[in-house]
Amino acid sequence: MKTSSKLVLLAGLLALCPANFATTQDKEPPKKEAPKKAEKPIVVPFELLKSRHMAIDVKINGKGPYRLIFDTGAPMNLVTNKVAKESGLLDKKDKGGLPLFGAAMGAKTIKKFELGDLTLEGMPTMVMDHPTVAALAEVIGPLEGIIGYPFFARYKMTIDYQKKEMTLVPNGYEPGDAMKGLMNKLLSSTKGEKPEPTVIAPAAIWGFTVDKEKDDEAEGVKVTEVLAKSPAATGGLKVGDRVITLDGRWTDTVSDTFVAASSVKPGKPAVLVIKRDGKEMKLTITPGKGL
Repeated sequence: MKTSSKLVLLAGLLALCPANFATTQDKEPPKKEAPKKAEKPIVVPFELLKSRHMAIDVKINGKGPYRLIFDTGAPMNLVTNKVAKESGLLDKKDKGGLPLFGAAMGAKTIKKFELGDLTLEGMPTMVMDHPTVAALAEVIGPLEGIIGYPFFARYKMTIDYQKKEMTLVPNGYEPGDAMKGLMNKLLSSTKGEKPEPTVIAPAAIWGFTVDKEKDDEAEGVKVTEVLAKSPAATGGLKVGDRVITLDGRWTDTVSDTFVAASSVKPGKPAVLVIKRDGKEMKLTITPGKGL
């Protein structure tokens, strides 16, 4: 029996995500700043590893480049103790904080973070020798950490797996402190307080189902059902179509599709890039209002 995961993009679908640290920020509203001017998209090359992870080369405080995993599921950035020492994140008296996995760990701030032509200041990171990163490095070569939410939340991203490029467009959003939210959650649990669950649900009705078999390595996800008279049906989506992107977001997995669909507001037209009978085409679908 083939293993598959399915997703119905309907208003009634709810997912409890207690580990979604990016949306549980110490009850402080996220800071939002409108871009001062229209900024050009930034194109960054990446390496697709045998593990199916993406790797990028970055410079930290002028040192490097260092090869890091780019992970849109990671709630924080992370660098190894080696990188922290070489880049000046740790000094001789700094032990990095709490001991974990046989190494020092602590929250630090990268003064200068460089990725291609992009330079950012004040990037938060954890210093930790993570065993998973170390295990991957033994198989696929040097890896010095992870780039996660504190970086990618600042951009609207389009990922082209064929060209091995990601395009970043600044969205004016300044992410909150995900690590602080995590620590508050852990502390509240030790005090016997019941943490409030984070609920993620699409605000709009789409009316189609996608699926991707475990051994399916083709780009995009397959449409397995389109509900009659739904926004998807009205927009021309058909069973058998392969959704490549939704509203400019890559839909290479079922979870990617869920995130992309959840970000579109009801009544807002969204462009879906699909493949039908081997030909690429675009459809415009306007999701309806959920319950």
